[in-house]
Amino acid sequence: MAKRVLITGAAGFLGSHLCDRFIKEGYIVVGMDNLITGSLKNIEHLFKLKEFEFYHHDVSKFVHVPGEIDYILHFASPASPIDYLKIPIQTLKVGSLGTHNLLGLAKAKNARMLIASTSEVYGDPTVHPQPEEYWGNVNPVGPRGVYDEAKRFQEAITMAYHTFHGLETRIVRIFNTYGPRMRLNDGRVLPAFIGQALRGEDLTAFGDGSQTRSFCYVDDLVEGIYRLLLSDYAQPVNIGNPDEITIKEFAEEILKLTGANQKIIFEPLPQDDPKQRRPDITKAREILGWEPKVSRAEGLKITFEYFKTLDDKELKPKEFNDFNKQ
Repeated sequence: MAKRVLITGAAGFLGSHLCDRFIKEGYIVVGMDNLITGSLKNIEHLFKLKEFEFYHHDVSKFVHVPGEIDYILHFASPASPIDYLKIPIQTLKVGSLGTHNLLGLAKAKNARMLIASTSEVYGDPTVHPQPEEYWGNVNPVGPRGVYDEAKRFQEAITMAYHTFHGLETRIVRIFNTYGPRMRLNDGRVLPAFIGQALRGEDLTAFGDGSQTRSFCYVDDLVEGIYRLLLSDYAQPVNIGNPDEITIKEFAEEILKLTGANQKIIFEPLPQDDPKQRRPDITKAREILGWEPKVSRAEGLKITFEYFKTLDDKELKPKEFNDFNKQ
């Protein structure tokens, strides 16, 4: 009989790609999302499938799903700086209360649970590249703290359920990921640059553009997550692409890719913005036999083609869906 997997944040960028992958692998997928930052457009192609069901629900409230569940992947969370500033309390609640609710569900269903943690647990790192053993340099009361600390708590409570209750758990620390279905208005550098290029605006880089990021194409990330879920390893694992680039160089790549003739303008660096970000993926290589396969040039081309299909209305920066400010 087909195994059943619950994916929270199913209508989001990563969640929707995970739904696709698990359906392709023969699973029955239960998607869950409150649609604050997710979009049904990302999963509308799945609604006609008998292997897919969807719950419109906020996981920071009690979660009940009837029937057996074999795996839970917790990917519900706002995931970019613009989100944390607009919905800070929901960001904290989905990482804390939401994780607690889903761990309780996993315990009740005897399911294995994988949580989506993040490179943000390393904060503005003083160790480079970042191995899993690095404890991080996080400002708990800064503007990014609502996300960083929610994810650090998420790891802590997940490990507590693993050690105290014997629950099977997995922790993936995700580094910058990109690909089709990203929100153009989510404030992250890649959709921001491509959106500006398509709208004929100058590209806005922060600081002097010397800060670095490492971009992993979404298909590579999903493969790493899939392997980690099915592995026997319960400690955190970095999944990301160690190919590091400065923001200024990245802006130049986007201008070249899009054929735009705009210029790059520089604005002050936001508070606590990490100066460098690059995963040490030794563990992923050794434990999962995983490493990224898609080059940045190839992945950016696919992503740009996706953004070009958006209409003018979608290309305009827009506000959030309505939500309850609690």
